[in-house]
Amino acid sequence: MYKRILLKLSGEVLAGEKRTGLDFGEVRKFAENMAEIQRAGIELGVVIGGGNMIRGRDALDYGLGHAQVDSIGMLGTVMNALALKFSLQAIGVKAEVLSAVGMSPVAELYSREKAESLLASGYVVIFGAGTGHPFFSTDTAAALRAAELSLDCVVKATKVNGIYTKDPAKFPDAEFLPELTYSEAIARGIEVMDTAAFALCRENKIPVWVMSIHESGWVKNIIDGVKTGTIVKED
Repeated sequence: MYKRILLKLSGEVLAGEKRTGLDFGEVRKFAENMAEIQRAGIELGVVIGGGNMIRGRDALDYGLGHAQVDSIGMLGTVMNALALKFSLQAIGVKAEVLSAVGMSPVAELYSREKAESLLASGYVVIFGAGTGHPFFSTDTAAALRAAELSLDCVVKATKVNGIYTKDPAKFPDAEFLPELTYSEAIARGIEVMDTAAFALCRENKIPVWVMSIHESGWVKNIIDGVKTGTIVKED
């Protein structure tokens, strides 16, 4: 069983069927999931994307620059982080947001020392604003925080129950891969996480556990260390 994990969620999961914005029923559901993990004695960090607030590719089509779009996206992730923080607090769980971009008093500026202290004190720590720099995804931010804090695993919770050789929604003959190495993931161009994130996890020997949030019992699997989905690990 992993004792310290980084849970990576897409922003879209907080939008529910609305697909954009926030569905606070969904936010509450994920807050309850995280509370269950935290109460099992697992130190929990969280990184959430911002795709429910802004779709970068759409903005690029209208003449915005990549750096500009990424700046908007960073703010979107902080909005998601705050929604999750307040939902966790509403059910009695200690939670805090640390932002890679200074925005006091909305969220405290990230530091490794502060994050370590909060995790050790039983807080769910939600990391907002990605890495604080454009051109880096929230997947890379998740890998970076996991490496800085010496976490045991990055759990990438997605809509698919693991990694396949190709998109299973489009190709019925797609082969499920229960396990592969970082180098294989990079060489195959696996899109569940970007190359920079996989490379950072490889360098720091942090396994990446890809699982479905729609699979019954996914939270219990994390708590019990039941290896469903796909594990990406050392070469």
